[in-house]
Amino acid sequence: MPKPWKPTKAQLLTATKKTVRDVIAPDLHVLFCGINPGLYTAAVGHHFARPGNRFWPTLYAAGFTDRLLSPFDERELLKSGYGITNVVGRTTASADQLTRDEIVAGGARLRAKVLRYRPRVLAVLGLGAYRTAFNQPKASVGRQGALMGQTVLWVLPNPSGLNANYQRADLERLFRELKEYLPQMNAG
Repeated sequence: MPKPWKPTKAQLLTATKKTVRDVIAPDLHVLFCGINPGLYTAAVGHHFARPGNRFWPTLYAAGFTDRLLSPFDERELLKSGYGITNVVGRTTASADQLTRDEIVAGGARLRAKVLRYRPRVLAVLGLGAYRTAFNQPKASVGRQGALMGQTVLWVLPNPSGLNANYQRADLERLFRELKEYLPQMNAG
């Protein structure tokens, strides 16, 4: 397993040329979908890697993992039936640097990926990205009414530390709602 390391300023500046490999397999319980890789994430090559990103602590607090994983442990998610992808593969310093056209095109690629891999739930981590990618301007956080093939669509807040709209307790509660839905889904 690779050891965690902190990228240099030069490595961060060149990270826009990198992408981050999906953590994906067929028939996952949940495919978590970020907006796009940030510079720090691309520099180290692991999802949600920037210090201060709340994805990994929130997954643990909501019961998705039995211990706090780091971005360098991301492949361990597959053992529990979870994966990670992004709406847009292009790395940027912040998601607001993406164009509407990029997000819409990313939504089309994401749809093809979901239909190919058939996760039970696609959890998009970013309300604005979901609204734009799937032309759902009135969507809200939580389970969506539409399906993508047989996949349930769910929207969760972006766990970036820059997203001040949701505090840690709010994130944990919203992620836990998805976690608690999974057994009900399997029973139904």
